Amino acid sequence: MPRPLPPTELYAAERAVVLVSCLLSCLGSCLLLCTHALWPELRTRPRQLLLYLSLADLLSALSYFYGVLQDFDRTSWDCVLQGALSTFSNTSSFFWTMAIALYLYLTIVRGSPTGAGLLCCFHAVSWGVPLCITVAAVALKKIGYDASNVSVGWCWVNFDAEDRVLWMLLTGKVWEILAYVTLPVLYILIKKHINRAHAALSEYRPILSRTPLQPRTSIADKKLILIPVIFIILRIWSTVRFILTLCNSPAVQNSVLVVLHGIGNTFQGGANCIMFVLCTRVVRARLLSSLCCCHYDDSGWPSTRSSSTRQRPDPAGSEDVPDPERTKPLLSST
Repeated sequence: MPRPLPPTELYAAERAVVLVSCLLSCLGSCLLLCTHALWPELRTRPRQLLLYLSLADLLSALSYFYGVLQDFDRTSWDCVLQGALSTFSNTSSFFWTMAIALYLYLTIVRGSPTGAGLLCCFHAVSWGVPLCITVAAVALKKIGYDASNVSVGWCWVNFDAEDRVLWMLLTGKVWEILAYVTLPVLYILIKKHINRAHAALSEYRPILSRTPLQPRTSIADKKLILIPVIFIILRIWSTVRFILTLCNSPAVQNSVLVVLHGIGNTFQGGANCIMFVLCTRVVRARLLSSLCCCHYDDSGWPSTRSSSTRQRPDPAGSEDVPDPERTKPLLSST
């Protein structure tokens, strides 16, 4: 077997970029959690799933932040603790991302009712499986210093473990690769269904132009579909470095790859915030109204605006939604 590669040296600039990415992801995840707590009328089932994904991403970003800040050079108690937290949260994020894609497939394509039973199943799998894997890895002393060849300063699977490749797969990579296969398939099926529905609707648009419709999809559905797309774009660099490590290639220590890996593993919460808070009209309008309330206490306009928004959708806020999708969308507040 070839001699293992030396540890990857992290430069100050690389660490700074990844630390900023962690902070932005924490802020993004917290903003998503705040919108869920502040406005009960926005607590739709898709946003509920997004809430759990944000919790996993927040824990992941915090644990990565500590790992990059410490830049471990050996296995220690805090290295094991950080590695366990990041393993649990990272794996949970994979499962919640796949759960959201499965939910969209069932509701949009299959039209299946999604009750509390499905949500309980999502919780059992998305929290339970990562917890069992993490507890087993810690109990068997598989979490530790990994020389930053498959990480960016943080701890993961101990490179001294003889079966480290098996545990790298179990504690993340097998689920990551499974997501790469599963998510595009579900995404393509959803996209094909949406295209067929739009084609059929456009055929009868002149007849039904004045008839209220209840479509099974909306612009919000398409935004939720972007979660797996963003997931793949961000996570692929981690997989590339993992494969390079297995091949014992010195390219694993390339600075560009290291930075992309660091950003990809830590910025999921920030990306979700951009898409589902800053780029969502309803949520963005409420945030702006809250800011106006803070600065203009003598004005009652923001609270009136917020109340009226619950009663009737704002036409100006739906200009990017085709006409048939303006009536009772499936994911109206996403």
